Amino acid sequence: MLFHVKMTVNLPLDMPPERAAGLKAEEKALAQRLQHEGKWRHLWRIAGHYANYSVFDVESVQDLHDTLMQLPLFPYMTIEVNALCRHPSSIHDDDR
Repeated sequence: MLFHVKMTVNLPLDMPPERAAGLKAEEKALAQRLQHEGKWRHLWRIAGHYANYSVFDVESVQDLHDTLMQLPLFPYMTIEVNALCRHPSSIHDDDR
């Protein structure tokens, strides 16, 4: 199942910089692992915002939920999710 996910990060202003840096490093490592596994299919930064648009390819809504909850920055995110389905005019056979 494909999902379009918008993640906006709001770190507390009083968070120690070393704590923020550690969370960001953990987030990057997990995001890259999930991309290599094919679960996090696309990751795009939104210019001018601490936010991203992503496409996840997961087995179920529960799988998406579990994946998002393991993100180190999850407690500091506002997340919007939209389910995607293949458009009949798409020329890409790998859309599901």
